[in-house]
Amino acid sequence: MTFWDHLDELKKYLVRIIVVALSFTVVAFVLKEPIFNVILAPQSSEFATYRLLEKIGLLSADSAFSVSLINTGLASQFLTHMRVSLWIGILGSLPYIIYSIFGFVAPALYEHEKRHATRFVVSGYFMFMLGCLVGYFVIFPFTFRFLGTYQVNDMVDNMINLSSYISTMMSMVMMMGAIFEIPMLCLLFARIGVLSSATMTEYRKHAVVVILILAAVITPTGDPFTLSLVALPMWGLYELGLRLVRRVEKHKITTT
Repeated sequence: MTFWDHLDELKKYLVRIIVVALSFTVVAFVLKEPIFNVILAPQSSEFATYRLLEKIGLLSADSAFSVSLINTGLASQFLTHMRVSLWIGILGSLPYIIYSIFGFVAPALYEHEKRHATRFVVSGYFMFMLGCLVGYFVIFPFTFRFLGTYQVNDMVDNMINLSSYISTMMSMVMMMGAIFEIPMLCLLFARIGVLSSATMTEYRKHAVVVILILAAVITPTGDPFTLSLVALPMWGLYELGLRLVRRVEKHKITTT
């Protein structure tokens, strides 16, 4: 194929991706009530994570709370609805987007490269979605619970702006999705030869410090329990990345 043929083929893939993403966006826009019931659930102590921790005794049953959300702009609720629908539309169509991109690139790959790329892409997508779920069920609820109920004085009530709530949730969910890609990035860097298990082992203590700092920034609650909820999964991801790098190195040794 010539350059222009490749360009025409790319245009077809892009048009399909846009159509599928917009279709998911329209569906998300129509399903406003159930979607926002899920998104707004962490604003009260009836959220599933809080109730689970109460059952196992890690949260007191007397710590019930509910934070009011307000809207201060004339068109803010509609724009928020549009933004959330687009966000969900992109997340919902992500498997098709990845499939289309892989379908465009695949003809240029050898068979063994296709197998490796397929496993890498599927695993990367799974890890990203797992990170998003951790962000929604763990990271954001505890951050919101702390910041949403924090008061400098009893005379000052908290009424959180809807846009602030949505922006914080989206950023935390996407950030955790990105953080859960650490093992896949380690695997990729090991395959191209820029990362070794010796380096990761040597800087393991430094990684612990960085992880604790990031966990403290992500969850500014100050209590060890919430900090550990963030730090331990991140540490586990680092160790998983180290195991994957060692496996790549072992594979290279056996094949040479």
